[in-house]
Amino acid sequence: MTISILKITLHLPWVHSLKEKRMVVKSICVKVKNRFNVSAAEVENQDIHQSAVLGFAGIAGDSAMADSIIDQIITFVEENTEGDIVRIERDIFRE
Repeated sequence: MTISILKITLHLPWVHSLKEKRMVVKSICVKVKNRFNVSAAEVENQDIHQSAVLGFAGIAGDSAMADSIIDQIITFVEENTEGDIVRIERDIFRE
């Protein structure tokens, strides 16, 4: 069993309120959850309007599959938000 963890920091320059930010974050998290069957949540900077840090975690059979899913999630987020990806942190834990 392999556990993958991904943290993506987004810069959202057009967001001017926490309400707008919540709409963007919720949309991305729901789409990623449904498509890749992983857990997703905003994990940092909840009170900063133009910055969102999204965390994703999933379980895979092996590290190659986990790595592939992480790559697909990154590509999906890049294609489905107008925000800029500022930072990506990824970890894979093997049991």
